[in-house]
Amino acid sequence: MDETDDTLMVKAAWLYHVGGLNQAETAERLGLTRARVNRLLADALEEGVVSITVDRQLAGMVPVEEALRRRFGLDFCQATPALDLGLGRQSAPDAGDRAGLSPAQKVAFRAVGLLGANHLRAHLARDEPATVGLGWGRTLEQMTLHMAGVSAPNARFISLMGSLTANSAFNPFELVHTLAKRTGGEGYFLPVPFIADTVEDKQVLLSQRQVAKALAIAGTATLCMISVGELEEGALLRRQGMLTVADLESLHKAGAVGDTNGIFFDALGRPVDHPLNERTLAVPFDVLRGLNVVLMVASPEKTRAAAALLASGIVNGLIIDGDAALRLVEQG
Repeated sequence: MDETDDTLMVKAAWLYHVGGLNQAETAERLGLTRARVNRLLADALEEGVVSITVDRQLAGMVPVEEALRRRFGLDFCQATPALDLGLGRQSAPDAGDRAGLSPAQKVAFRAVGLLGANHLRAHLARDEPATVGLGWGRTLEQMTLHMAGVSAPNARFISLMGSLTANSAFNPFELVHTLAKRTGGEGYFLPVPFIADTVEDKQVLLSQRQVAKALAIAGTATLCMISVGELEEGALLRRQGMLTVADLESLHKAGAVGDTNGIFFDALGRPVDHPLNERTLAVPFDVLRGLNVVLMVASPEKTRAAAALLASGIVNGLIIDGDAALRLVEQG
C-alpha cells in the first residue's frame, strides 16, 4: 500500500470509527466508492491502525478462566468469548487462507492476538524497563497488528529462538522487527537458524559473541510471549517445510505432542529425547522457568499440546480463545 492509500485508510478509519459516519457517508466525504471504503476499513483493522476493545468480563468466561488458573497454578488466565464457530472441524485444505487458516480460525487468532496486545501494552506502560522475549507463530503475529499507537522507546524486544528458513510475517525476526518499529523500541535477534545442521554446528553457533549477547538479553526478559504448536500433518512447522513426514513420525515415537519455540515436549511438558531437540537453537525450558512467561493459544485443535505445556511449569499466564478454554476444562 503506497503513502496515498495509507493516508486514505487513516482518514476513512477516523471518519467511520470516530466521526460516526456510515460507510456511504465516509465514501461521499472522501470521494471514493463504498466498496473502496469497505476495503480501507478492513485494511485498517488488519494492519492494526484501528484497535477494538471488548469487555471480556461480560462474556461469562470468568468461571472458566478461574478453573484453568487454579488447575495449572497460573498467575492469571484470560479467555475470549466462546463463539462456537466450528473451530477444529473445518480442516479441508481449500477452506483456509494461504497461511492454512479457516475463516473461523482467523477469528480466534485475531481475538487472542487482541488480548495479547492488551497485556503487552500494560506491561510496556509500567515505569520499569521492559525486555520482551518473543516466540513465533500466527497468534503472536496477530498481537503485533494490535499494537498501533504504542510508544515505548526504552523497551527491548528479543527473539527466544533462531529464525525460520521461510520468510513470513510470523517469523521471530519479523515479529521483533515489527514491534520495535511500532513502539520505537530496540530489537534484538538470535542471529542463527531455527535448527542447526548438526550438534557440532549448534555449539559453534552458540559460541559466537552476538549469539551469547542475545541469549543474555533473553535471560533478563521481564515478559515472554510464546505460542504452542501441535504435531500433526497440518502443523505450521510441517506447512513451512521445517519438519518432514519422517520427523513427525520419529517425534511421535519419542512421545512428543507439541512444541514451543522449536522445543518438542511430551504430555507432561518435558522436552523429549530426540535429535531435533539436540540441534534446536532456542532459550531452553530451564531458563524460561525462571521468567515471566505468557502462553497464547488460539484454536481447540491445540488444547492437547497446550495442556502439556501448561503442565511443564514454565507458564505463568494464559491467554486463550473461549472455545479452546472450554475444551481444556472438559479435558481436565
